[in-house]
Amino acid sequence: MSDIHGSDTNFAELLDDLDGGVFHQKLGHALSAVALGVVQNGKAGKVTITLDVKQIATSRQVDVSHKLTFTEPTAKGKRSEENTTSTPLYVGKNGKLTLFPENQTKFEFDSEKSGQRTNA
Repeated sequence: MSDIHGSDTNFAELLDDLDGGVFHQKLGHALSAVALGVVQNGKAGKVTITLDVKQIATSRQVDVSHKLTFTEPTAKGKRSEENTTSTPLYVGKNGKLTLFPENQTKFEFDSEKSGQRTNA
């Protein structure tokens, strides 16, 4: 594995970008459900995240497929769920994954033209 660089992917930030933030919420729900099932039933549970990365055509973008699988113990067995979604991401310097290109500049909107502001 390479040295730790300041320009590596910030997974905490990236997690908020996957599936428009919905993946982060699904993961939180799965962890809570499994933990509750574990303490209520005294059996082990499991939460698995699988990330598959594929290049989009010949671009500097990849499609990250994120699969969340969990097994929640119940009183008479277990309950399992699997959910797969994907998010296109840009690959920047040193492989840093971001939702937008690293060199993207701010957008100019109609309300700001030539440094002038319009008041409503």
